[in-house]
Amino acid sequence: MPVKKAKTKSSFRAAVSRKRKTAPAKSPAKSAALKMTEVSPSFTANDLEKSIAWYRDVVGFVIGERWEREGRLVGCELRAGSVSLMLGQDDWKKGRDRTKGEGFRIYCSTTQDVDALAGQIKARGGKLDSEPADQPWGSRDFSLTDPDGFKITIGKETRR
Repeated sequence: MPVKKAKTKSSFRAAVSRKRKTAPAKSPAKSAALKMTEVSPSFTANDLEKSIAWYRDVVGFVIGERWEREGRLVGCELRAGSVSLMLGQDDWKKGRDRTKGEGFRIYCSTTQDVDALAGQIKARGGKLDSEPADQPWGSRDFSLTDPDGFKITIGKETRR
């Protein structure tokens, strides 16, 4: 039976050194990657009270915190399950007639029946941009637009 030569400290260091040279370096992007647990988009409304009513009475959000300045409502939090949206009154510093919501869509996921949700929204006077439909990426969703032009899609994953 052959006798194995014991590795000396210097041969061990050399092996480790060779291994380090051939091992890929860790990407700094992966080790320092941003990690979030929640996102709360904020929309600017032309008429805050009208938008609050739409989100609450038509879509089904619940009003959370309200923010006032000098006794006047300037914004609020809207909650639906664990999701928050923020609404703020536009101060019109960028123009009263500026287009809002252009090139922006928020996707919301639910575990609820999207057909029933869409039906409830329509029954409360809401207008859908698209009826509930199965999507090739494995969800069923529908879309609507808020009073200021912000587009919202609500969907449920249909396959795993």
